[in-house]
Amino acid sequence: MARSSPLDKHTLVKHLRTTFDEVVAVTGDGTNDAPALHEADIGLAMGIAGTEVAKESADVIILDDNFTTIATVAKWGRSVYINIQKFVQFQLTVNVVALVVNFSSACLTGTAPLTAVQLLWVNMIMDTLGALALATEPPTDDLMKRTPVGRKGNFISNVMWRNILGQSLYQFVVIWFLQAKGKAIFGLNGPDSDLILNTLIFNSFVFCQVFNEISSREMEEINVFKGILDNYVFVGVLASTVIFQIIIIEFLGTFANTSPLTFSQWFLSLLIGFLGMPVAAGLKMIPV
Repeated sequence: MARSSPLDKHTLVKHLRTTFDEVVAVTGDGTNDAPALHEADIGLAMGIAGTEVAKESADVIILDDNFTTIATVAKWGRSVYINIQKFVQFQLTVNVVALVVNFSSACLTGTAPLTAVQLLWVNMIMDTLGALALATEPPTDDLMKRTPVGRKGNFISNVMWRNILGQSLYQFVVIWFLQAKGKAIFGLNGPDSDLILNTLIFNSFVFCQVFNEISSREMEEINVFKGILDNYVFVGVLASTVIFQIIIIEFLGTFANTSPLTFSQWFLSLLIGFLGMPVAAGLKMIPV
């Protein structure tokens, strides 16, 4: 098509967009490429050899006139899109579980296991630290092997719904199990039994989110540890979350309405959170 007339180029791009409903990108450098550049979803003009007419009709100007730059741009674009999807999947899971647990508990028992301060900390994990961790995932070469997202593709895909609903169900079940059987399991009696149980529920809930954040690194791949140590921000966010959680539980009881936990209670909280990872791996094997 390089030697085709401007009308032929424009016609090809137009029919690819309208008849076949494809997302079309066009590269060009000459004045005769201007109609096709303007018609395309993304027009890319050459910055060095390109004419002013081509640059004005384009959406993106390739400053070094290197075609590999376009592939790099596409890879980073896909990376940003998928990282946002990972964050939304993680955020919706936290929101669904926190809402259902507190609402159902308030309706059935008259009290909510998660206090306002605890929910504020969970919200910080979800919005601030979670976004920082998942949004900084670098692009990989595997991204270019995926099929592009269509014009009518859903942002929240079926894969995301599968992961969100499956993980939310697991967390809801274990939190409610603790709510119902926690006192009997640990032999909690006395005036502080409710406080200790609610602290255990809060701690387990937070560690569910910590391990779910790791699982959210990959929405379809089972191996979520690949390249994790290369992302220092992600590792730093996880470490900071765990350290602050220990401080909140053990030293900020008056402020956060928590009580120090025993070793066995800490172990159970970690185990409940960790078991969310094999659950997430099993969900990824379910075709959607």
